[in-house]
Amino acid sequence: MPRRWRPGALIHLSAALHAAAAAGVALRPDAWPWAAGALVANHGLLTAAGLLPRCGLLGTNWTRLPDAAAARGELALTIDDGPDPEITPRVLDLLDAHGARATFFVIGRQVRRHPAVAREIVARGHAVENHSEHHLKTFSLRGPRWLAREIATAQETIEQTCGRKPRFFRAPAGLRNPFLEPVLAQLDLQLASWTRRAYDTRNGDAESVVRRLSDGLAAGDILLLHDGNAARTTSGRAVILDALPRLLERCAGASLTPVTLAAALA
Repeated sequence: MPRRWRPGALIHLSAALHAAAAAGVALRPDAWPWAAGALVANHGLLTAAGLLPRCGLLGTNWTRLPDAAAARGELALTIDDGPDPEITPRVLDLLDAHGARATFFVIGRQVRRHPAVAREIVARGHAVENHSEHHLKTFSLRGPRWLAREIATAQETIEQTCGRKPRFFRAPAGLRNPFLEPVLAQLDLQLASWTRRAYDTRNGDAESVVRRLSDGLAAGDILLLHDGNAARTTSGRAVILDALPRLLERCAGASLTPVTLAAALA
């Protein structure tokens, strides 16, 4: 069922500004340059908000787990851009070895290519969530109809393959526009970004990746890694394979329990 769309503060402000500009020009036609300037500035602000992945001005956006989950000493490991037939199974083995649970934001097209790997993620006790159907770089430039089709297609792909309907969505690279939140509300999806990331699609230094993710590590954190498009270490290994064990050890040392985003709602 669709959830209620709750526009962010910037959306409310933009609507009021557009109404005021229209009324002002109707009363004072000579004031149109001021009205146009205000609207241009407003659209610039909307664009800037969409380019900040952790910004909540366009609508609800998880950058941390709910307070109750943090109070239980939980954090979330989120792993993007898979499934990858070479790397994802090895990531699953590492998670099993540490008794940790993770959330995989998967690309619909990749799920269709590697359905057995996607199903294995769920079979091992992890969550699969929606990361769009094609993961296009132009995602944030698209209109509402295209966004609805792109996200709904991935939703259907994941549900039919894995037997579970995603509850969360993450935009490609975290970039979005004001049209996204109404689409997510219609599909009953919650936008989720992260507390911190290590840029591990281009940073192949495992120690640097771990340091970036664990600096200030605390309950309630949402951490971002990649199994798909992962950078390579000097030895040619996907950096997540070297970084993840060290990160999990630091979580255990801090008495923090990695859980899925859905489990954090319990």
